[in-house]
Amino acid sequence: MSKRTIIFMTGATGYLGSNILLQLVSCGYDVYCLKRKSSDLWRVQALSSEVTWIDSETVDFKALFLKHQIDIILHCATDYGRKKTDPIQTVEANLILPLEMLHAAVTAGVSYFINTDTVLDKRINNYSLSKQQFVEWLEAYSDRIIGMNVALEHFYGPNDDSSKFVTYILQSLIEGVPEIQLTEGYQQRDFIYIDDVVNAFLRLVDLRGKLGTGFHRFEVASGESIEIRKFILLAKKLCNNKNSHLNFGAIPYRKNEVMCSHVDTSGLRNLGWKAETSLEQGITKTISLETKRL
Repeated sequence: MSKRTIIFMTGATGYLGSNILLQLVSCGYDVYCLKRKSSDLWRVQALSSEVTWIDSETVDFKALFLKHQIDIILHCATDYGRKKTDPIQTVEANLILPLEMLHAAVTAGVSYFINTDTVLDKRINNYSLSKQQFVEWLEAYSDRIIGMNVALEHFYGPNDDSSKFVTYILQSLIEGVPEIQLTEGYQQRDFIYIDDVVNAFLRLVDLRGKLGTGFHRFEVASGESIEIRKFILLAKKLCNNKNSHLNFGAIPYRKNEVMCSHVDTSGLRNLGWKAETSLEQGITKTISLETKRL
């Protein structure tokens, strides 16, 4: 009988991680999840007895990886650096923590490291800079471990945090706030529904043995970009909102704002993955479930 695949995961209590964890457990993987002692488990409460929780304050990564014969590290934890002027906490979460895990993984003989990345240019903010810095470390270690870097476009879906752009916009439109202040909105972005993102990660986990040694880059997106302005107008229409004023131009663009992002999904498409949810379908699903939640 073949050994069951054992996965060590970070970020399982977050939005992306909790959705991935649900599918990993459903598929029968053994999963160990890193968390803080203070972590809120509300997203994964139904799965709390299905996984093994590891406290980040006391973990010895090398000892844990060796003892439990971890096959894959799936790093989903991230710090977006919102409302912080001090970059130290962001760097610790996005660079120092995964680098500690990566070094321990190589020492303990872990075969695969799957890293969650962003398509944002590193010049945008501390978040994107720290994420890119770890990618460079992962590539440097790829002669000793198979590294898979998964860069995500703007993913969205129900039950996400209200600090996220799409959730904030949809909740504001559902509630019918009088005015929403926005940039001009001519930036082009690719919005991808959460289920499609989860399926991309599951595809990589399932097919890991078919990937060659070294470092592999994957980008996850729907393949169809849209101006943020048009996205918001579509969301307003689907919410049947006739009252909220969209104040385009009230907020300046960010420094080093990327006006048109280019994403190459060929790596994942070559593995048999593609986005299945259209933008209108995804927004409609999210509106329906968010309306029930609010």
